[in-house]
Amino acid sequence: MSRARLVITAVVLEGRPQAEVARAYGLSPSWVSRLVARYRDVGDAAFEPRSRRPLTTPTRTPAATIDLIVELRGKLSADGLDAGPHTIAWHLTRDHDLTLAPATIWRHLRAAGLIEPTPSKRPRTSYIRFEADLPNQLWQTDFTHVRLADGTDTEVLTFLDDHSRFVLACTAHQRVRGADVVTTFRAAISHNGVPAAVLSDNGMVFTTRLAGGRGGRNAFESELARLHIEQRNSRPNHPTTCGKVERVQQTLKKWLTSRPRARDLDELQTLLDAWREHYNTARPHSSLNDRTPAAAYAAKDKAHPTGGAGTHQRVRHDRIDTNGKLTLRINGRLHHIGLGRTHARTPVIMLIADLDVRIVHAITGELLRELTIDPTRDYQPQQQQDPEP
Repeated sequence: MSRARLVITAVVLEGRPQAEVARAYGLSPSWVSRLVARYRDVGDAAFEPRSRRPLTTPTRTPAATIDLIVELRGKLSADGLDAGPHTIAWHLTRDHDLTLAPATIWRHLRAAGLIEPTPSKRPRTSYIRFEADLPNQLWQTDFTHVRLADGTDTEVLTFLDDHSRFVLACTAHQRVRGADVVTTFRAAISHNGVPAAVLSDNGMVFTTRLAGGRGGRNAFESELARLHIEQRNSRPNHPTTCGKVERVQQTLKKWLTSRPRARDLDELQTLLDAWREHYNTARPHSSLNDRTPAAAYAAKDKAHPTGGAGTHQRVRHDRIDTNGKLTLRINGRLHHIGLGRTHARTPVIMLIADLDVRIVHAITGELLRELTIDPTRDYQPQQQQDPEP
């Protein structure tokens, strides 16, 4: 028998004084008095535990607001957009003049069965994360694959500002080639200014540094050197170095998945333009204090290149071909240098400083030719004698 029943039995049925019963059971006289009063009021219900829920909850989220949270979650998810609590809170404030904590939104989403609780993660403070201090201090670039409606594989090239996550350019190509990188990069700087540095992986369209130096600078590297932009490349097998642009590409693909596939490159480019506009101007980013990338990009003065790339010097060991020529790639373009059939199969050392080239016999050290490459010509002819009068 419960203690409450013992008290009621002693007071009501046995007629014992409440003070005596309280002393006998070591209870507060006021508690015994309230219990007896409640029993006389509601009967046996007095033996059931009373709810601790407050009579009123003035800070409780209205049902209409909860319905709106669920509706936004569904709409954003259907559009392939981020539908987390921070994003929903941003939309509530901007579009509905409602201010709700992301934690509150998370609880309502969980109660509605729209969120599965995840295991505890490492605290954010344990991660080492780099972020440029100013817009244009560092741009990241990469390309990814996207399929058209007929299954054709295409490639999408992206340039991203490291400080603000602002997508500077996003273009569709059948295959991304060196000329496409330069063209897209020039269009980006024409609208946003010249960055101080550019970070990419080691793809051949971005750098030839892993090609053993035989190819010289490619077109993109030459463009960066011309503008005195520092070039940075990730270490091989370390994709997290370019993590920001790769994360943006995941967001893009999720958005594209929620829409009918483009039938050709023009349709894909139209989709990319629409996504870029939404991502930059209508999507808050938690790492940007819930600002949009466009707002973060415009909030501070832009960084500028601080130094030059200097003269591009390299030494190359080669052998003159059977036709008496050598080949040399400069700025992504292949040039042929004539030395004459008399030197066919001769081993040489090429001393290259930008466009200035000295060709030396690898065994005797004899200078075979010295020239300045004419970048407008594929073939660099042998020096000709002045025509006789």
